[in-house]
Order: sequence, then structure tokens, then C-alpha cells
Amino acid sequence: MESAQTLIAGASDNTIADWLEARLRAALDAGAGPVAVTVPGGSTPFPILAELVARDLDFTRLDIWPNDDRIVPEDHEASNTGKLRALLEPVGARVVALAEDSVPPPFALTWLGMGEDGHIASLFPNTDPDPADPARVRRLTPDPLPPHAPFDRITLTMPALLATGALLFVIRGDDKRAVFEAALAGTSDLPVARLLAARGPLPVTCFT
Repeated sequence: MESAQTLIAGASDNTIADWLEARLRAALDAGAGPVAVTVPGGSTPFPILAELVARDLDFTRLDIWPNDDRIVPEDHEASNTGKLRALLEPVGARVVALAEDSVPPPFALTWLGMGEDGHIASLFPNTDPDPADPARVRRLTPDPLPPHAPFDRITLTMPALLATGALLFVIRGDDKRAVFEAALAGTSDLPVARLLAARGPLPVTCFT
């Protein structure tokens, strides 16, 4: 069974927030318990999340897991977890900090960004990520270390990211779009390509 894949060009932050609201509302309506999602760090998701928190959703039932984080205190400007807490906890969401012994639940949605080198979460090419990794969380060191964030990382692994109902990518820029489209076509072995090749029937939506 082939998975559905949708690429949407020129999407505004508001359009992506609309999509997220609809997806999360459907997940919340499907049951009475908590709904877990995993979201990326970096500069791209936070304006979208700022749009989302203004929507009429039951955020108290949402458990938000970062895809990854830098090994820094949560009050450090490089901490994804700290920024997610500041934005999402005031509306009632629960933000879960990653630890090496974390046991991630199945996610209703895995939202990922992607670097120009094809990395997802902190699964950089040098880390040789494995879709069959027995671990769900790993501590890793990117090589080379990104100059804007030269820190060790903690990250969800591919099996944790793929334990989800759907994959969402938000990718800005023509260069990144070309890398993503090559990965989707199976013509590269970058981390994003490995994830997409292992996704099975999971639907993929990519906003650019």
C-alpha cells in the first residue's frame, strides 16, 4: 500500500496552523485521553505555534514532545524545550522534556523540519540513523557542530518518529525543497530519505 503524499507550496503560517488545528481536533475528538504530538525546534515552527495557541482547542489534553533538543539548561536561549514551555504551557499543554530513558508514546502527528544536509530532529548524516534503531531516544554529537548551536543533542530516533499517525514537514526555501523532493523520490540516502523510505503507509504532508 502506497502512502499518500501532499506537497503544498507557498503556505503561510496561518494556513499551516489551520491544517494543524484540523488534525489535532480530529485526534482529540477520536478519544477521551491525552493526545501526543512531536514538534521541531528552530525558528520555523514557533510563529506557526503562536498562531495555533490562539485557536479553540483543548490544549490541556495535548502532550507535546520536542523532536530533539540541545543539551543546555531550559532557560538557555538554545533550548527547544524552554521555548515550547513558554508558548504552550500557558494554554494548558504539557511539554515533555527528552531524557535518554524517555519512553515516547505513539504520536498522533510527527511534525518535522529538515536541514539543508537532510537532517531531521538531531539525526544528522554523521550519526548514521537507523530506521530499526532499538533505542527510542539517543544522545548524539553532530559533526560538524552547527556554528549557531554548537551543543550535543538529545533526539528521538527514527522508530520513535515513525510511531505516528502522520508525518508533517514544514520546509522553507528552494534548496531545501529540492533535497526533500529527492528524498521523497528515493534518490538519496540522507536521514530524511531513510525516514521516508521506512514510513510504510504513513501519509506525508509537506508545506513549503
